[in-house]
Amino acid sequence: MTRTIGRMTIAMLVLTCIVPFVAYYLANGVALNTLENQLQRSLVLTKRAIATEIERFRYLPVVVGEDARVRALAQGERSALALAAANNYLETIVRQAGPAELYILDENGTTLAASNHATPESFVGHDYSFRPYFREAMRAGDGRFYAIGVTTKRPGYFLASRIDVAEQPPIVVVVKADLSPLELAWEAAGVQTAIADRFGVVFLSGNPQWKYRPLVPLGEAAATRLAQERTYNGADLARANPILATGSDLPPGGPEEPAFRISDVDGQLLARFSTVEPDGWRVLAATSMEDTAKLAGFWALATLIGCLLTTGALYFLHHRAQIIRMRLRQGETLERMVAERTEDLACEIEMRRKTEEELRRMQEGIIHSEKMAALGRMSTAIVHEVSQPLAALDATLATAGVLADKDEVTAVATRIVDARALVKRMQRTIKHLKTFARKDASELEGVAIDTVIHNVVDLAAPRAKVLGLVPAIEATAPSPVVTAVALKLEQAMLNLLLNALDAVEARSDPSIVIRRTQDDKRVEVAIIDNGTGIASEYRERILEPFFTTKLTGEGLGLGLSIATTIVRECGGEIRFEAVNGGGTCATISVPLGHARCNDLEAAQ
Repeated sequence: MTRTIGRMTIAMLVLTCIVPFVAYYLANGVALNTLENQLQRSLVLTKRAIATEIERFRYLPVVVGEDARVRALAQGERSALALAAANNYLETIVRQAGPAELYILDENGTTLAASNHATPESFVGHDYSFRPYFREAMRAGDGRFYAIGVTTKRPGYFLASRIDVAEQPPIVVVVKADLSPLELAWEAAGVQTAIADRFGVVFLSGNPQWKYRPLVPLGEAAATRLAQERTYNGADLARANPILATGSDLPPGGPEEPAFRISDVDGQLLARFSTVEPDGWRVLAATSMEDTAKLAGFWALATLIGCLLTTGALYFLHHRAQIIRMRLRQGETLERMVAERTEDLACEIEMRRKTEEELRRMQEGIIHSEKMAALGRMSTAIVHEVSQPLAALDATLATAGVLADKDEVTAVATRIVDARALVKRMQRTIKHLKTFARKDASELEGVAIDTVIHNVVDLAAPRAKVLGLVPAIEATAPSPVVTAVALKLEQAMLNLLLNALDAVEARSDPSIVIRRTQDDKRVEVAIIDNGTGIASEYRERILEPFFTTKLTGEGLGLGLSIATTIVRECGGEIRFEAVNGGGTCATISVPLGHARCNDLEAAQ
């Protein structure tokens, strides 16, 4: 199936290259044949129009010749009264019947009476014996001829009839028919139609550029005869270019003759001829071939588009069949691979689960180890903090024993109260240490931030006392509640506070300020010291795991990394900024909880 569609696609590609040319040729042939048929019908209609126009006046000379006033002239009556009567009669006929002119010639071709006798262009007295229509009428009884009037300079079709009277010389009645309405109608309609005489000279045309131009070059005999008969008086036929580009003979003009082409200023024209008898005229009908080429081009383009669409459809089907076959193979391969991969994934999931559990345990261990490391850093101060109350407790109890031997009950009671205070002091310190060192859950909860701050200050108090300073807490009551893990938040904050204590250790005037601020969404705790600050080359690395500037054994470099991880678990962040005049501002920012809770702070 796929191979069959592929072969069809290749065949369509070949046809796509050939068919448009065939379609253009066929469409052009059909269009030309249609134009030829239209031209043939136009020729038939044009011949009928010409015949109709001429037939209107064909019998007028004969009818006029039967009138008594004209018969009088034929009988030799040439008095002024007879001529005036004939002139008036002819003028009346022209006014009522509508020919261009009507006049009577004697046997010598001289005009005896005319319808235009009263005009400056009167024919009366003019000799028209040179005209072929006069000679034909005198010879055969009837004559016809188309020419430009030598007197009026207006063209017309002359129809002549001989009037015979017994024992008198004949006279000739001539009617001049105006065929210009045909020409005006063709020109108004934009029809490329023309009529040429028997020599091929166009005398009527809907195209003004063709008028009084020969169809083919005029022969010497034809030019001489036209000049003798003064057919186109005033027209320069010698300089007129032939309408047909090639050939020296006039086309036959039969209906079976093929159409031919004419080069015109508007492009190529398709033309046909037909003959009009008995004058031997040739009627020319032509039409532009521009639309033919456009139509053929349209069909060629449409065929090309159709072939391309068909080729595209076949290619799509071929491609789709290949894809389906490939997908079927891929489906089988994928099913096999999925089965294998499923087994591998089951093993990977189990290994990942075990690895995550191991990582979780290791992370908790690292965090706890960091707590222990922090306690180790404070161990000397814590021992000092506990040993002083113990020494004071020993001295207080010894004094109480001495006073008891002296039965001084009131003094003994006072010493016992002082001893209890010392014990509570040690218990509070130990409680903080036990709580801080404990492994606890990691669930987020509402935590009073001020409680965390005070617990951290209490844990770091022994270390601070060694340095001779007390961290200042700047906070406004009541304490806001944040969402965090209390012990982890204490660990992160204690790490920052211990780093601050380390930074001010070498200062003679150490100072640490813990400033708590808040807005509608977050709470920020800033630990500001006046220590040595963070060197510029270390600012980008202070949060990296295992990075430390302390001597070997003073730390693992995990404090800030773990603190950052803890704060991020609470949805917060840690920032470090330099302080003017030296020192560092480490800020913990955590999201604000849903309530403020004094009771929570008191409970903790």
